[in-house]
Amino acid sequence: MALTCDQGDGHGEPLLGQVGRSGWLMPGSFPRNLLDMDTFSKSDPGGWQSRAGGMAWHGFGRTEVIDNTLNPDFVRKFVLDYYFEEKQNLRFDVPSGSHSALFGVIGSQRGRLERPLTGVPGKRCGTILLLAEELSNCRDIVTMQLCANKLDKKDFFGKSDPFLVFYRSNEDGTFTICHKTEVVKNTLNPVWQPFTIPVRALCNGDYDRTVKIDVYDWDRDGSHDFIGEFATSYRELSRAQSQFTVYEVLNPRKKCKKKKYVNSGTVTLLSFSVESEFTFVDYIRGGTQLNFTVAIDFTASNGLPSQPTSLHYASPYQLSAYALALKAVGEIIQDYDSDKLFPAYGFGAKVPPDGKISHQFPLNNNMENPSCVGIEGVLESYLQSLRTVQLYGPTNFAPVINQVAGTAAQVTDGSQYHVLLIITDGVISDMLQTKEAIVTASSLPMSIIIVGVGPAEFEAMEELDGDEVRLSSRGRYAERDIVQFVPFRDYVDDSGNQVLSMARLAKDVLAEIPEQLLSYMKTRDIKPLRADPK
Repeated sequence: MALTCDQGDGHGEPLLGQVGRSGWLMPGSFPRNLLDMDTFSKSDPGGWQSRAGGMAWHGFGRTEVIDNTLNPDFVRKFVLDYYFEEKQNLRFDVPSGSHSALFGVIGSQRGRLERPLTGVPGKRCGTILLLAEELSNCRDIVTMQLCANKLDKKDFFGKSDPFLVFYRSNEDGTFTICHKTEVVKNTLNPVWQPFTIPVRALCNGDYDRTVKIDVYDWDRDGSHDFIGEFATSYRELSRAQSQFTVYEVLNPRKKCKKKKYVNSGTVTLLSFSVESEFTFVDYIRGGTQLNFTVAIDFTASNGLPSQPTSLHYASPYQLSAYALALKAVGEIIQDYDSDKLFPAYGFGAKVPPDGKISHQFPLNNNMENPSCVGIEGVLESYLQSLRTVQLYGPTNFAPVINQVAGTAAQVTDGSQYHVLLIITDGVISDMLQTKEAIVTASSLPMSIIIVGVGPAEFEAMEELDGDEVRLSSRGRYAERDIVQFVPFRDYVDDSGNQVLSMARLAKDVLAEIPEQLLSYMKTRDIKPLRADPK
């Protein structure tokens, strides 16, 4: 019999969780008060973890079996990639067949989440505690400096032009180049500049894996002369960081030919230090909250909502493009917002009771508190607004951008980060004001996602998305790129599968959020708060 992790809605569906980007994660699971499946003793639970791929579950790994207990602590951990912008479903089966998923573990402080197990009618099946931690060596950065002494002379009219090539060893015994130093001209005693390299690039996180260094004499035609080589490891390098360590540079051919051969010079490690780059996960685990705000285009160019040709048409069989875009982005971001309260606005409509045009009216009709409860609350208020406002125009972005920017400016210590989702069908009417608003917002803890729906051309949106050319206004440049624009039509699945369309859209529009958040923290030298101890 199969158990499911109950979401609280009584449907017993598998929980969908984000296991976001920037590193590796090691989730652990700790079932508690399991339903006893043995007659004369307690159960002997063993877990099985599955990962969803497409529409099917695929086995990923199995924990050990722990005898005679209803409260097992499984020792084995599972390593998996973390992508903020994707839903990666996981299922954990325990002895009576339960399954659940890693639901918002990263978004929760301390990286832990507890969920009830259900599936046997009328009985309590226990709970499962899910833990996740980031593997530290995925974000460690090494800075080192080396010099050499008495290298072999390779040039006929000069000395040598030496440089170093670093190779990481692979599981199959081969080597992969991971770094080259600069060339130091005409010397047998070069001192190379300090350089940095990620630990994962140097040794793939395996501290004892061989790191091979070749020493070459540079030649203009590319036929560099081999001087010699030596081998070390990350662990050996790190132990030597407090003292100069000397490596002999050996040339195997010379060693075989010359009986009195000693070496082809030496290389000395002058300095070696390790620092950890802060990641998106560090800030989320430290308590940084993502505050999600929605702004929806209610201009007349969308068509009458009652007509099937309208982009706002609420079909009984499928969601509108607006609703799809909202769910795709919102269902991922909501796991990183603790209160699940989302301000939601409309723009470009005449609103009751006086019929005045508004470009930032609350979808829930509450000027004092425009927040909706969860993404479903936003959807409900959006559909209600379609029945009460008159679609009109023009298409002005600046008012709602300035509204969110004003909120973001109130807390700039890194504990809050705002994401504004604008869904629109048309050409911006207030382009100059919008550019000015974005340039101003670029210095605040804020990102803007623009999803274009419908068949319109969106050239102006590409200008706002500063991937190619940094946005400017009145001679002032944006401090950083905070806008991501995508046309929804590029993500519509040909078969009409709305789930796939939503997944594709979310993956692209959310991919830049972690880097944008990190760029803000770096420019302000804001370090993540420490998460509460486990």
